[in-house]
Amino acid sequence: MAYIGKGIENVSDRVVLDNITTSATATYNLLLNSVAFVPSSAESLTVSLNGVIQKPQGSYTVSNATIIFASALTSSDVIDFILAERAITLTTVGSGSVGTSQLADSAVTNAKITDGTIANAKLANSSITLNGSAVSLGGSATIGGGGKIGQVIQTSLDGIVELTSSSGTFVDITGFNASITPSATDSKILINCSINYGGTGNLYGATRLLRGSTAIGLGASAGSRIPATVFTSSGDFTKAVNSAVQFLDTPSTTSATTYKLQVTLNSGQTFKLNSEGENIDNAANHRTISTMTLMEVLA
Repeated sequence: MAYIGKGIENVSDRVVLDNITTSATATYNLLLNSVAFVPSSAESLTVSLNGVIQKPQGSYTVSNATIIFASALTSSDVIDFILAERAITLTTVGSGSVGTSQLADSAVTNAKITDGTIANAKLANSSITLNGSAVSLGGSATIGGGGKIGQVIQTSLDGIVELTSSSGTFVDITGFNASITPSATDSKILINCSINYGGTGNLYGATRLLRGSTAIGLGASAGSRIPATVFTSSGDFTKAVNSAVQFLDTPSTTSATTYKLQVTLNSGQTFKLNSEGENIDNAANHRTISTMTLMEVLA
């Protein structure tokens, strides 16, 4: 019969599956135009057997492209028809015609979302978490935890410490050390030291960093030159200067680890922490503070 509009196969959401010849079995293949047909569920089929519409899940179930009756049929049974629902195949779906109510729960899966198509505007703020912390959209975060600070320890010294040593001999800056216990063996420790000092005479020497009794962060050996971390020099006894020590250490332990500084001076010189070399009590001179900060950087 002639009609106006699209072919019926393009607008109907139900199709009649191929005829099935019964035999002494309960399981039959479902075909549409001789091609395996996988229904979305047993409820998506309308099955007529011997003139009676069958109950889904009770009289039959489906598994992939097969229908399984509750009991084996015989060759005298007749499957009158199997009517199946199928996905809409219209070339164009009207704009705005599919709403939330038309989508089944969990219908949209990750496999159906094109990479890079979800922008910040489609995500609720704090809906994404990294390392257990909510991320503010439009902000920044470190992915994977690398570089995250696990803990911070600081030691400060505001009193004067006077030291003397012979050339080539390192001595501890008394009371100037800090200890930290890493939470993991693959953590790194970032050491930041700021020391203020003066000295007697033309103070000249060097400072080195130690982890326990092991010197770390040293310059290269070169002849009789002594490897150290930074120079220690104030020029003359009236001046005070600042030296900064920065080093990223890999202690590879979860035991308490102590860091400290040592200095070496030319013979006959005196190192004065937190003071000018002359240390005169007047408004032109100052007292300062020196600090050592340890930060655990998580792997």
